[in-house]
Amino acid sequence: MWPESSFATDDAPFVIGVLGENPFGTYLKETVSGEKKENHPITVQYYKDVKDIKPCHILYVPSGQEQPLQEVLTAVQKRAVLTVGDAPDFITKGGIIRFYTLSGKIRLQIQPETAKAAGLTISSKLLRLAELVQ
Repeated sequence: MWPESSFATDDAPFVIGVLGENPFGTYLKETVSGEKKENHPITVQYYKDVKDIKPCHILYVPSGQEQPLQEVLTAVQKRAVLTVGDAPDFITKGGIIRFYTLSGKIRLQIQPETAKAAGLTISSKLLRLAELVQ
């Protein structure tokens, strides 16, 4: 859950950002096309570099980033941004949610304290599905 202060207006877009190489092709944009989170239309933005990151609500940081992971996470640390990635050290470097594959299944690791520090509340349903990392 994002604080209301993370939206400039009542109908401002809910922005999903993807940093660096886009691993989704057109799939992510097609999936969210026409969708809303409450009154907020969902949009996708792509950022080539950490300095290009504009206000967003979710930031996907794929592994193999050119910029050091720590630099990326520090850049959004004080904002209400849910950081998501797949690098093995994503959580330990300050990311909030890490996706990984185990026995052919996609799994989640969540660092709830990092989310709390960013002003975000993670759903209890999502927390039940994840491995919590302290």
